[in-house]
Amino acid sequence: MKKLLLSLTLVSLISANLFAQFPGGGMGGMGGGRSREATAIPGTAQAAPKGSAKITGYIIDSAATKAVEFASIALIAKATNKPVDGTVCDDKGKFTLAKVATGDYILAITFLGYQSKRVEVKIVNKNDDIDLGVIKLSQKSEILQEVTVEGQRSLIEDKVDRMVYNAEKDGTNKGGDATDVLRKVPSLSVDLDGNVTLRGSQNVKVLINNKPSTIVASSVADALKQIPSDMIKSVEVITSPSAKYDAEGSSGIINIITKKNTLQGLTLNFDSSVGIRGGNMSLNGNYRKGNMGFSLGGFGRANYNVNGDFVNEQLSKTNGVLNGTSTTQSAATRNNGLFGSYQLGWDWDINKTNSITASARYGARNQNTFQDALSTIIKRADGTSTSSIRDVETKDNSGTVDLNVDYTHLFAKPQQEFSLSAQYSRNDRKNNFTNIIRGVPDSLSRITNINPSYNQEATLQADYQSPIGKTQMIEFGGKGIFRQVNSNFTQIGNSGSLDYDQNIAASYFSYTLTTKKKYSFKAGGRYEYTTINAIQTAEGGTKTDINIPSYGTFVPSFNVSKSLKGGTTLKLAYNRRIQRPSLQFLNPNRNASNPSNVTEGNPNLSPEFTNNYEFTVNTFFKNTFLTTALFMRNTTGSIQSIRTNEVDAQGKPFLLTTFQNIGNEDAYGMNLFGNVNISNKFQLGGGTDVYYSKLNNNNPNPLLNAKNEGWVASFRMFGSYNLTKGWGLQVFSFYRGRQVQLQGSQGGFGIYSLSVKKDFLNKKGSIGLGAENFFTPGGFKINNSIESSTISQTSTNTLRNMNFKINFSYRIGKMTFDAPKKRKKSVNNDDLKDGGGDGGNGGGGQQQQPAATPAAGGGRPR
Repeated sequence: MKKLLLSLTLVSLISANLFAQFPGGGMGGMGGGRSREATAIPGTAQAAPKGSAKITGYIIDSAATKAVEFASIALIAKATNKPVDGTVCDDKGKFTLAKVATGDYILAITFLGYQSKRVEVKIVNKNDDIDLGVIKLSQKSEILQEVTVEGQRSLIEDKVDRMVYNAEKDGTNKGGDATDVLRKVPSLSVDLDGNVTLRGSQNVKVLINNKPSTIVASSVADALKQIPSDMIKSVEVITSPSAKYDAEGSSGIINIITKKNTLQGLTLNFDSSVGIRGGNMSLNGNYRKGNMGFSLGGFGRANYNVNGDFVNEQLSKTNGVLNGTSTTQSAATRNNGLFGSYQLGWDWDINKTNSITASARYGARNQNTFQDALSTIIKRADGTSTSSIRDVETKDNSGTVDLNVDYTHLFAKPQQEFSLSAQYSRNDRKNNFTNIIRGVPDSLSRITNINPSYNQEATLQADYQSPIGKTQMIEFGGKGIFRQVNSNFTQIGNSGSLDYDQNIAASYFSYTLTTKKKYSFKAGGRYEYTTINAIQTAEGGTKTDINIPSYGTFVPSFNVSKSLKGGTTLKLAYNRRIQRPSLQFLNPNRNASNPSNVTEGNPNLSPEFTNNYEFTVNTFFKNTFLTTALFMRNTTGSIQSIRTNEVDAQGKPFLLTTFQNIGNEDAYGMNLFGNVNISNKFQLGGGTDVYYSKLNNNNPNPLLNAKNEGWVASFRMFGSYNLTKGWGLQVFSFYRGRQVQLQGSQGGFGIYSLSVKKDFLNKKGSIGLGAENFFTPGGFKINNSIESSTISQTSTNTLRNMNFKINFSYRIGKMTFDAPKKRKKSVNNDDLKDGGGDGGNGGGGQQQQPAATPAAGGGRPR
């Protein structure tokens, strides 16, 4: 312990008196998710003569061939043996010392847990550009406690505008998909269908490697099923996005970073998993030679033997009073699906200042959902009743193409750069259902709905950034998004189409300042102008223009952070966000796969606006990392589900769910998360998200007015223990409590898992066994309720998801370390409200969403 305290004290003194980090503060660099070259704070070398020479290099762990993030660099004059300048490495291990005068120097490199290193450097000419290449540091094997302290940062990292969960450090993430990974991320909640919420809000944007995809904007849940958990490097939760980001995503942005490498050579990775309810297989190859790299891979996942059942009890009301009519439904449910994605990536470092990246990805989806023997019994006040039994099959198939090209130019001045990015993305989807009524002649028994649709986007953007002195940074850029959405639907008595064209022009400006007292300020604004042309075609060919006025939106953002002694950071943030409705909410197709629970979109929806306020405290002490966040969120024009009791042409009642901009949503809450290393083999972590939700549609009609409020909480816990000889044990559990909704509530649920893994051949391969929900073979129940002036409904869904699986992975090939590639930028359209359905319809009647294939490639969102 004395060694630990002494080392921490020395590092703190050196950092406080000699070095500083780049504007944006903290250990995460600027708030765009990309690494930044650190710059010393003015005053650390005031007496040193200045020149025009530059020294760069990369600090690498000699054993693990990985970057040593944030190592301290001191430039010492050989003649006086005194430091004249200094900096720290970025998160890629890169450092830059600019404006160095001619002379003889010693570069002193230090980092906790590593042996210090000194490198001699000689500047002969005033404009010399000295590239020291890779400098390797060796770990201090005797200072185990120091390494353990740094290890706290390995699983959860605190950065200026985001929290980072390093999924590759968590051994429980084998053999699943992105849904399994996101359940472990602080502040996130993922339900059993894969719908993601951030601090209780589904209005969150999910990016893949800082990029969107057309279909991710419509169905996050389906997109996550196409990303293998083994390929996820980290997950970034950005609760206070800066002006660089699109104004969409009311509660924040989730950025999933997949594993990429900057190594020379060839590798081939094979991963597979098979269980009683699903399996997956992936094969990915990477080749890099010199300044050019290629990647090619594919992933397939199958879901099968996923079954359950549901029961609905629905009572009709007239003017808020029960009228004696009731509907009871029950059915057995099952589903199966095939998901696949295939990608090709290419990058070329043309020279030290210019680089190009390009990527192409195709994703396919085939999902089938069944309701077997769907029984419907309708009892009326006059004592009469009707009943029916039917079989329902829903097919949801899609294919997605994403093409990206990005160009980056770096200037001689550190951190000054310009980029151009372009993206084309298209999703073609078919969402059809067949409803077969038993005991009715074939000509009358079959009801079908055919709903082909597409979502297409083209995006162009330009970005520029430049430092001002050593403590300031400005960033600005422009962007255009050109989006076309089409939906055609054909069914008995209700056919037509929707053509919806949306164009967005945007510009932004951001300013960052870091002071010598470890304050970091980041402020900016973004303006977006939206135009919409929409035409709805009814049965018979009648066309109607949907009058949606153009609108401009200004969204400000402000972040301030303060680093205290002892590793504590305080953050205060405010931002305003906009949420435009996506196809799922706009689509006028009436989905009546369950005729008693019907869903219909509303093409007249307007965007909703949200103000976010946040205060966060992050701290490290001893072997523990702890983060606490207080937040408040206010949404106006909130897009909510509205349920009314209707009667069809045969006089049978049904529940109609549609969407409206109906009022306010407020949330006040707290996130608490902790991670502790009990020993170098044993790690525990967990946390809770608690908030108070208030919803009100502000409708002046007493019969239509609705409001609800209440507490919502979720909990998670995980642990891992590393045994000897490559064996490891991991456990995970998660529980989400009852969800408050405008017209009722959705019940809570819990999941848990246990897995064991064995590494072999120097970790080139591994094999493991996993068990999920093994104490509940009969499944678990989710109870939902709906209360309005027209209906009172309770439903119970049972899901049997006990699972046992075998995981296997193997890596072929050998690569040698190469310096990290130049920073890349890329297109990011994070601007549509997605998610949807708030449950409670008992397994039937919710309008399904398109599937997604996430875009590939690196870069920074705009």
